[in-house]
Amino acid sequence: MLRRQLLGYGLVGGLQLLADWLCFVALTSMGAAVVPANLAGRVLGASMGVWLNGRFTFAAKDAPPPLGRGPLLRFVVFWLAMTALSTLAVHQLDALQGLHGAWLGKPLVDAGLAAISFAAAKYWIYR
Repeated sequence: MLRRQLLGYGLVGGLQLLADWLCFVALTSMGAAVVPANLAGRVLGASMGVWLNGRFTFAAKDAPPPLGRGPLLRFVVFWLAMTALSTLAVHQLDALQGLHGAWLGKPLVDAGLAAISFAAAKYWIYR
């Protein structure tokens, strides 16, 4: 079961990361500031991920998917913390390396946060 969850989480996470990054790059290339563009990308990725992970990755075989109020509230609390860390890191990358540095660094930052997110999703958010 853990292997199936890791694989599902990795696939969903890859889709989230790609959608988030594409949104971030598109918005910043059109002149949006880094912080709001990062927030918009994370909202897009989170919208996909909370549903897909709850419906497929962490759903029990014979039970309805855990998308109720409790898991959603836990997801929002955790997402806010991870988004704050991501936004701070991307803002620092932009300040130190410029916009292209932020474009290249954002996937690395968010992939690092994804490792923490798997444990939180498995043992706290979708429990």
